[in-house]
Amino acid sequence: MKTNLYLLLLVTAGFCLLYSRNAHAQFSLSGQLRTRSELLHGQGSPLSKSDKPAFFTSQRTRLNAGYKGYRTQFFVAVQDVRVWGQDASTNNRITNPALNGLMLHEAWGEISLLDTNQTKLGKEFALKIGRQELLYDDSRLLGNLDWLQQARRHDAALLKYGSNGFTAHIGIAYNQNRELRTGTLYDGVPNGYAAGTNGIGTMYKSMQFAYLGKKLKQGNVSFLVLKDDFQKFAIDTAGVKTVKNGTNKRVTFGPYLQTKLGKAWNLTASAYYQTGKDKDGKSMNAYMYSVRGMYGMSQVFSIGPGFDYTSGTANGSSKNRTFDPLYGTPHKFWGQMDYFYAANGFGKGGLADFYINSVIKASERLSIAIDLHQFSSSATIRNTKDEKLSANFGEELDIIATYNLTKTISFQGGYCTFLPTSSLAQVKAVKDPQKMANWAYLMINIKPEFLK
Repeated sequence: MKTNLYLLLLVTAGFCLLYSRNAHAQFSLSGQLRTRSELLHGQGSPLSKSDKPAFFTSQRTRLNAGYKGYRTQFFVAVQDVRVWGQDASTNNRITNPALNGLMLHEAWGEISLLDTNQTKLGKEFALKIGRQELLYDDSRLLGNLDWLQQARRHDAALLKYGSNGFTAHIGIAYNQNRELRTGTLYDGVPNGYAAGTNGIGTMYKSMQFAYLGKKLKQGNVSFLVLKDDFQKFAIDTAGVKTVKNGTNKRVTFGPYLQTKLGKAWNLTASAYYQTGKDKDGKSMNAYMYSVRGMYGMSQVFSIGPGFDYTSGTANGSSKNRTFDPLYGTPHKFWGQMDYFYAANGFGKGGLADFYINSVIKASERLSIAIDLHQFSSSATIRNTKDEKLSANFGEELDIIATYNLTKTISFQGGYCTFLPTSSLAQVKAVKDPQKMANWAYLMINIKPEFLK
């Protein structure tokens, strides 16, 4: 697999460079090298008092090749993700095959179903097939999760229509573990990281969604409905999991709005409802809503409040009332330290997040974002003695600075701190937690364009 991907990378680069002199308008070749050095002292979850901080540097390396021709587009992105020191320095084989980070991130083709006399008028009717990122609205439910070095992609087919500011997309995906001679059972075990936003650890067997969007004079409005299906299974007395015929079907739907109020206010709001059955076959009745405002006090400084609410399941409930934000980008919304709806879970109690965002545009190249969050549980929290605990999870302060040296080189550094409560330690099953958590990082991003 590794040899094939290296070969693909070299062939792609050679092919594009071969035609670079005569086909600048058709071929593109770009890359990315992104390193992130992180000091973790309670990132993702509070540390016990006996735990020590961690430090490492991870790296993403990508090569992107694209082609655009008559009624056709083609794109391939090969990436390698690994931690510095993961491989033996004198060995041309990786130290641990399970940590091989070289893979095909995107590989899709797009066919225009309209001729150029229609597309020149701004109309779109196209079919996009293959491995691709799905990114809609603010990335709440469908996002590329670009903060993670490996990011997120789907193997899917996407039918796209657009005209006069109106957009309609229909997407479908159907997963199988391998080529089979008989049957379509899918064990739902992904390779690498957990498939879902909340670390659900099970990949959907199939997915279908429809997205409708309309541009407004100041902003846009949209509606998304998504159904993801999970293979049914049974677990015997020995704990062995066996897949069964049929699927558990989950449906999520709701509207999104982004607009301006006057000259200074920017408003974003969304609401989603989740029904059907979860991956374990339990009936669902969950919801979330979000509202956020940003007020531009000047060209340099903007500030505004926001509130997110995701429903949770109380102890003893016969239904799953815990909203799962699907395949979005939680790092963007619920704190930079990823305590909630990331791979590290926090139970099924849901989340209420009141926050204040602020942005300082110090210069054309330097911007600083300062966010303050107050987190609490949506559902009642009880300890092992069935005693009711405070709903307060704690506060988080995020300070992120971004400096663009050039169009292709940027630096980003951050310092974040979290003051966890005993209730948060309870839902995250951390004994004897430290009273304060910290996280700092420095990210260097280089995105050269070799051919355009």
